[in-house]
Amino acid sequence: MFRIAKEFHFSASHQIFGLPEDHPCARLHGHNYVVEVELMSETLDSVGFVRDYRELGPFKNWLDDTLDHRHLNDVLGNGNVTAERMAKLFYDWCKARWPEVSAVRVRETPKTMAEYRPKGSCGCGCGA
Repeated sequence: MFRIAKEFHFSASHQIFGLPEDHPCARLHGHNYVVEVELMSETLDSVGFVRDYRELGPFKNWLDDTLDHRHLNDVLGNGNVTAERMAKLFYDWCKARWPEVSAVRVRETPKTMAEYRPKGSCGCGCGA
């Protein structure tokens, strides 16, 4: 199984509701998000790619046009815009365009990461 990934960046604010008042994520705050889109394939194209990285440009354009320097709660229409939910949203957006997409990871900080990977897409054949 061949596996590739490409990283994308955007900055935005959000707020998570339902947390204790003293929780830092309950306050309006922002992140410099890092989104990694992973693609997998058992075969390569005629050039030797899983997919040409340049073909992922529309995702960067969508992030820039839709989410960059915006308040995510307003744009995404969800009171609790978490990294986990964004990973699923980004996965669905990418998977609809590129069938090789196997997972999406969202980092809010260098030390935190959320991933959406459907069951069975780990690539090892275990079904997990």
